[in-house]
Amino acid sequence: MTAGDTRAVYRRIARYYDFLDGSFERKRYAPIRGELFAGLGGRILDAGVGTGRNIPYYPAGAEVVGIDLSQAMLAQARARRDELGSHVPLAAMDVLRTGFPDSSFDAIVASFVFCVLRPDQQQAALAELGRILKPGGEVRLLDYTWSKRPGRRFVMGLWAPWVRWAYGAGFDREPHRHVEPAGLVVVENRFLIDDVVRYVVARKPPPS
Repeated sequence: MTAGDTRAVYRRIARYYDFLDGSFERKRYAPIRGELFAGLGGRILDAGVGTGRNIPYYPAGAEVVGIDLSQAMLAQARARRDELGSHVPLAAMDVLRTGFPDSSFDAIVASFVFCVLRPDQQQAALAELGRILKPGGEVRLLDYTWSKRPGRRFVMGLWAPWVRWAYGAGFDREPHRHVEPAGLVVVENRFLIDDVVRYVVARKPPPS
């Protein structure tokens, strides 16, 4: 999808997003969101902040910035931010072209963002995140991948058309395969939920 297509999808679904995702959030995502931010500090980018589900897990004392392509999703995130009494700045930006200066962040987190990007956008998005990350900093990714277990893969196949229509997303994006071509180094790669939700930590190497 183009950026315009993605905006259209989330403009349509934004007000219903938390309701549609509610059971998955309670049972799957909420218990693992803290893992994304464990041990992080300094200036952190929440890339693809969505409706702000990560906001309760931001580290105390950290300077967090949230961005999203969709103004409609940001409106939901602002409402959640205000309800929580947070002051995190939220801005409309594309992860492919953020506009931040080089080496702006100590760490970057992206949860269920890369499954919305086309396969040919994966490396470019990771390279952009690497550009705005300080040397030695980490990019932490949480995203879906196809299960290798036949039964689970079959169920995911039944869900795939809905996921594509509702969220513009797919299970086949596998951003972990594009980390090193984008100039980052994989330091952790494991599953947090069965063999379908993968957690990847990549580090930006120091200048050579």
